Amino acid sequence: MRVSVFSTKPYDRQFLEAANADGGHDLRFLEMRLSPESAALAQGSKVVCAFVNDDCSRPVLEALAASGVRLLALRSAGFNHVDLAAARELGLTVARVPAYSPHAVAEHTVALILALNRNIHRAYNRVREGNFALEGLLGFDLQGKTVGVIGTGKIGEVLARILVGFGCTLLGHDIAPNPVCTDLGMDYVSRDEIFARSDILSLHCPLTPETHHLIGASTLRRLKPGVMLINTSRGAVIDTRAVIRGLKEGVIGSLGLDVYEEEADLFFEDLSAKVIQDDVFARLLTFPNVLITGHQAFFTREALTQIARTTLANITAYGQSGRAVHEISVEKIAPHR
Repeated sequence: MRVSVFSTKPYDRQFLEAANADGGHDLRFLEMRLSPESAALAQGSKVVCAFVNDDCSRPVLEALAASGVRLLALRSAGFNHVDLAAARELGLTVARVPAYSPHAVAEHTVALILALNRNIHRAYNRVREGNFALEGLLGFDLQGKTVGVIGTGKIGEVLARILVGFGCTLLGHDIAPNPVCTDLGMDYVSRDEIFARSDILSLHCPLTPETHHLIGASTLRRLKPGVMLINTSRGAVIDTRAVIRGLKEGVIGSLGLDVYEEEADLFFEDLSAKVIQDDVFARLLTFPNVLITGHQAFFTREALTQIARTTLANITAYGQSGRAVHEISVEKIAPHR
């Protein structure tokens, strides 16, 4: 089947071509993001392959359906950027990659925790300038600290396994307990309690109406003062302006982000020669206790291999039977992890 792959980076092409080594599909790689303006480039393709920051709103889906597209194959687990109701009305099948490498995201989460706690990012810059002073770099032992994990699916579970090794006390919050996490000693508590008790709070929940701005203005007064906040889930789970206020007031002791609610015009691009126009993001960069990575938690060889294989498996299954392996629709929506 002919597939138009939007938001293509060199690594996308490398891993998708490797997964398509038998030439089973005609992959057409496009560097631009999927948008109302670029949707016409999918003309002649039965499948469009989209990524997390592609526009999959109703106008875009209408344009794709009108041009003959029948399958939207997401190379991501999240699907909050897709208008599933419109897809159903237009007869478009939507498929995703429900699990690619929970280890990749969990391990990146731990990297953010360790780097923030021990001020690795600041120490690196100091040493390069010949400054070996230790003032301002004081951290704390993870042993005995309470870590709250909101969203204890596959990623949260792997994170819990790692944190047990550090000797952390684990708190969890989810719609249903994960038996593996319970066996690891995680105590499931209410949202208010996990906010109040966590020295480190790590977010691993999907973006839904219920989790939108989960950490916001009304939340700040319930957080343990000086909490380390980590988000490797979806950007809009955090209200960035409120979090900036929390940083200024000292309620949030440190912040680690791999996602940002307005990341679509920033992440995955080289903007080093340009002035960043997002004033909120620019303000975040001024804090010494903030560490941001550009949506790279998923970025391991193992994860990219699995994403490519699962994406092509969805496409192959659809071509053979009219049903993708991992379909998602309005009717099938359930809280996913």
